[in-house]
This record gives sequence, C-alpha cells and structure tokens, in this order.
Amino acid sequence: MFGLSRTKNGIMESFRMTIDAIRQNKLRSILTLLGISIGVFSVIGVMTAIRTLESSVESGLNVFGTNTFVIQKWPGIRVGNHGDEKYRNRKNIDYPQYEEFKRRARMPIMVSVSEGTSARNVKYRDKTVKRSIELIGGDEGTIRTYNTYIADGRNVTTDDVHSVRNVCLLGMDVVDRLFPFEDPIGKTIQIRGLDYNVIGITERKGEAFGGSQDNYIAIPITNFLQHFKNRWTTLSISVEAPSAEEYDKTMDEAIGLLRAIRKVPPGKENDFEIESNAEMIERFSGFTSGIKLFALSISVIALLVAGIGIMNIMLVSVTDRIKEIGIRKAIGATRTDILTQFLTEAIFLSEFGGIVGVILGIAGGNIVAVIFKVPAVIPFDWALYGLIVCSIIGIGFGIYPAWRASNLDPIESLRYE
Repeated sequence: MFGLSRTKNGIMESFRMTIDAIRQNKLRSILTLLGISIGVFSVIGVMTAIRTLESSVESGLNVFGTNTFVIQKWPGIRVGNHGDEKYRNRKNIDYPQYEEFKRRARMPIMVSVSEGTSARNVKYRDKTVKRSIELIGGDEGTIRTYNTYIADGRNVTTDDVHSVRNVCLLGMDVVDRLFPFEDPIGKTIQIRGLDYNVIGITERKGEAFGGSQDNYIAIPITNFLQHFKNRWTTLSISVEAPSAEEYDKTMDEAIGLLRAIRKVPPGKENDFEIESNAEMIERFSGFTSGIKLFALSISVIALLVAGIGIMNIMLVSVTDRIKEIGIRKAIGATRTDILTQFLTEAIFLSEFGGIVGVILGIAGGNIVAVIFKVPAVIPFDWALYGLIVCSIIGIGFGIYPAWRASNLDPIESLRYE
C-alpha cells in the first residue's frame, strides 16, 4: 500500500515538474507542440475531409431509382482523361436502338431514355434565367429514374413523346427564378427561341456535392432530338428490375440484347457502360482509398520528423538541466524518478500537441462540409488513432533522453557548469 502511494506521489511530482519545465521553456515547448500538431493535423484533416465526402456520397451518388441501372456510352465517374479515346470511338446510343431494346426486353418493369445538354437565357415574359440550366430530354419514366416526383401538374406522357410536343417539366430552381409569385402550370417559356408549355413541376431535391439537383428543365426526348441534337448526342437507357432478386438476371438480359442490337462480336468487350448506384459508390470509394494512402504516407513522415524534433529538444533539455538532475539525485531521487520525469514531459508534449492537431484537423476537414453543404463529421476512430500514435511517438522518441538523464552521475552533475 505504501509502495502504491509512493508511486502515485512520484507520478504527480513528475507531472508537476513537467508543467514547470514547459512554463520555463515556452518557446522550446511551443515549437515541439507545433511539430506534433502539424503532423496530426495533416492526418486528421485529410481523413475528416474524405469521411465527410464519403458520408454524403451515398445520397449524392444515389441518382438512380431502386433496382435501376443505366446503360450509356461513357462511364459515370472518370478520373483524368485515361481511356477517353476508347470511349470516344464507341458508336453513340441512338433512339432506334433504344426503341428496339425496349420492344425486345422482357424482364424489366420499366425502360426509359434520357439525354441532356445545357441551355441559357431561358425566358418567361420579362424574366430571364441567364445562368446555365440543364436541359433533359426524357419520357414518362425519366423522373422515376432520377428519384423525383411530380409536385404539381402532370408528367410527360407517351403521347407527348410520340407527337413531339413542345411541353416541359420544371425543376424548382427554375420555378423560383421565373415564377416567384405565380403558378407556372399552363404558362409558356422560351428555350433557345422555342416556346414550351409548362405541364408540371417536380419536387425539390436540394443540393449534392455543392450543386443544385433542381436546376433543370425536362422535355420529351423526341422533341429534344429534333431541336437540340448534335453529333455528340448519345442516349442513356434506364432499366428497372422487378426486384433485387431479379436485378442480376435483368442486367444480363439487357447486356445481351444491347450487344445484339449494336452488333458487338462474340468475345469482344461491351461497347457501352452499365452504371448503378452501387458501382458508382464503389468506384468513388476506390478513388478516395488512394488519396487516404497518399495522405497517410505524407503524415507518417511528418510525424516522424516531429518525433525527431521531440528527441532533439528533450536532449537539449537534459543538457540544460544537468545540475538540476544532480541536485534531485543528491536529495534522494532515484533513476526511476528521473526517467519518469523526462518521459512524462515527452509524452505530455506529444499528447497535448496531438489534441491540438486533432481539433484543428477536424475543424479544417469539415470546411469541406461547409463548402458542399453536407453534415459535418467527427472521425472518432481517426482521432483515437492520432492520440495513440502521439503516445507512441512520445515514448519512442522520449525514452532515450529520459534514459540518458536517469543515468547521469550525481557528483559529475553537481560539478557541471
């Protein structure tokens, strides 16, 4: 019991002396804290930023309906220009191919088509939206594919598509700008000089990745192809499976049909892409994994440099306090007491610097949340890892200076000038 009490008092004394030593050497301590804080900040900041993006990626990339996949010429997510020539050389997916696919498909409960471009200077009377608006050509299934619903009015119908009617659906951003104080249903807007009758408005979806999901106008796909088609126009075919259990079978049928329609030779890879929510999220996660590994590598180097800085400063501290160590030993301090004192100082500096780095890293990483307007994230696991690493650095790089201090000869120490 006495030994336990003595150990406890020794630790408390070491901690008190650590605080006094830090106060007496403010500049040296601040520089040590700065090195550790920057290393931890770099880890926690990057990981928090990536975790923030990952927390919103499921909703941000969840652009297709349930049990839905999309067939298109280009991949949904591309990093850099790798493979652009391969995709560019593919034949466009055109409307006759879509019609043939829809006629022959048996398993899907819905087959839809869409294509988009941008339009500026959309007008209604004296109001003009000068910013770019996404112009979508689609059919009766397009809003279902894009996970939205009709808020007022009606949807595009099969007759609208077959008759190439000049009708449109408006996203809420367009409604806010052109019709802030009146009902848009039945009104006529101008898109590139052409008149379109507003037949419906869609529900507000909000923002994803810093951009609005409501800044669009949808028109019948046939009207889109008649007035806005160019040589780069290629359609996206959306396919909805009857259930999750029949999803893979539906996809296999779709791939087989489109290969036959596009006359892809046996044994040759598909000349189109299959995109789904799960595949887009997986591809994004693979991209962020590379960033994590790179950031972690840089941060480990930064922490090692900070650890070497701690060792250097602690060695200087030992040299500056040789006489103090001699006095402590002369009045009864043991090697263990001296070892504990200097090791406590190294660990304290590492942990305090680590805590500052964690706080700054979380705050800095969540700037991404503010920019993209997504919920902030606190990565408790990475914060814990950061503090554990700081403890290891404090012990690993502080043990030698502490050992050196504990082994100083008290007589020689008292003579040191």
